[in-house]
Amino acid sequence: MNDAPFSVDQQEYLKGFMAGVEARRGSLLPTGEGGGPPDALRAAQDATLARGGKLVSQEEAKREKHPLDRWTELTARAAEGKFPKPIDDFIGRYHGLFFVGPAQDAFMCRLRIPGGILSAHQMDGIAAIAEDCAGGYADVTTRANLQLREIPAAKGPEVVMRLGDIGLLPRGTGADNIRNITASPTAGIDAQELADTRPAVRALHHHILNTRDLFALPRKFNISVAGGGAVEVLQETNDISLSAVDTDHGLRFRLTLGGITGHRDFARGTGVVVAENDIMAVCDAILRVFIAEGDRTDRKTARLKYALDRMGIEAFLGLVEQRLGRALERLPEAAIRPPTPPLKHGHVGVHAQKQPGLHYIGVVTPVGRLTVTQLRGLADIARRFGSGTLRLTVWQNLLVSDVPEAQIEEAIVAIAALGLTHEASALRGGLVACTGNAGCKFAASNTKRHAAELADYLERRLTLDQPVNIHLTGCHHSCAQHYIADIGLLGAKVERGEDLVEGYDLHVGGGAGPEQKIGRLIRAKVAHDELGPVVLGMLQAWLAQRAPGETFHLFCARQQDAALAEAASRVEDPA
Repeated sequence: MNDAPFSVDQQEYLKGFMAGVEARRGSLLPTGEGGGPPDALRAAQDATLARGGKLVSQEEAKREKHPLDRWTELTARAAEGKFPKPIDDFIGRYHGLFFVGPAQDAFMCRLRIPGGILSAHQMDGIAAIAEDCAGGYADVTTRANLQLREIPAAKGPEVVMRLGDIGLLPRGTGADNIRNITASPTAGIDAQELADTRPAVRALHHHILNTRDLFALPRKFNISVAGGGAVEVLQETNDISLSAVDTDHGLRFRLTLGGITGHRDFARGTGVVVAENDIMAVCDAILRVFIAEGDRTDRKTARLKYALDRMGIEAFLGLVEQRLGRALERLPEAAIRPPTPPLKHGHVGVHAQKQPGLHYIGVVTPVGRLTVTQLRGLADIARRFGSGTLRLTVWQNLLVSDVPEAQIEEAIVAIAALGLTHEASALRGGLVACTGNAGCKFAASNTKRHAAELADYLERRLTLDQPVNIHLTGCHHSCAQHYIADIGLLGAKVERGEDLVEGYDLHVGGGAGPEQKIGRLIRAKVAHDELGPVVLGMLQAWLAQRAPGETFHLFCARQQDAALAEAASRVEDPA
């Protein structure tokens, strides 16, 4: 028997190996002060090193000092009027601050508004912060959230603190964290819904904010909870998707995992259903398995999708069950009854609530941007005509809820006085654009400007009798989710002589919900000033050749790529 002591290297290997084993079991060895568990982040990193992996620079930065413990570094830079260097910018995103140079020499702050629902008081507070510390506007995002932009270096921490003062602390809204939870914007007021998701989302939101170990992910993470209402939530584009269904055992939420449509993948089925009072525990267990199993050596493969690809769904769920200490509930498909499909553009216009005599009004924003005057005006409208509640949607617009029938017309007049409307054409109702290169260093094109120009061009030349979704995204991160649009436009640089001009790769046939499908690339590198005729040609072909009642989505599904590309190059311009 060899009684030789272990070398230092062997001892370190064994420490890391055991940390990885225990991280998987869910009962971490007590090694901290007072017998507390070791830090989940360090345990996962130790396991990676024990396997011979090399941590990426972001993991090394997190290992040096936890990002939540580096607030004083942010305030010190602000006192000197300095913006952070790249790795310090990564750390600052844990507190909600993003340096967006060179597109803008400024911070962006992404808020945290669980389920997209906020009060008029909070909207007033956001307006005041935007006026005092930012660019005088806020952008509605595709996660039913708001962003503040053009924040000077000295004002960054002030923005974060003032948001905390109004109950909207932006902790973990960037970097390797759980982003704003999306949910049915009509929760609690929707006659169609199976479940009011507000209590579950509120509990999960506060659990995340107050659980330090959940700020230990290898990459960002999205969660969505859909109650079966009339407004599409795009839940299948999330890492965790929970969708209300009726079953033989009562209300449950169907669990799907690994959605990341920027990587051409919807959340995949698990066969698992979750009771409403079990949502927080199941999500927590999934997150902890991801913390232990996610890749910390390659940022490109650090999302949940890739852990599922490597392990398989059943192996991953087995570790979730170990964390929970019990089996997950599974039901056969025959025992599950899905809700009524949402309305494609149900987020705009006037709609009756399940409360007799009350309505919600879907307000259209100009490609998601609202000025300080509009923010304050909408808060005032919500107070005067409703319950003081505003509800953001993943379609970059918002709802004013609880408006009595007798006051609808007066509320609509007040909305119009702000330069906004509750009405949208079949084109503008589904027009979505990311920030673009006016505010994002990754974007190849000015998406918001081009979206507005495209809508103007098309509306002067044709009228559609069915809704069509057009999404413009500036880069491969796909913040505007171009792959799930009827017409998806991905920013690209286009050669024109010796110059490069802004343009887009054209995808068609994508969809979500009942139309779930990844769009197909039909034509690459269309210059932005040629976009109007190209899209017009496809829409004209649809109107001329469609079967009775056929949607653009179904029309694209039965067309060959070559036929759609030809339609995109042939246009009859009536203007």
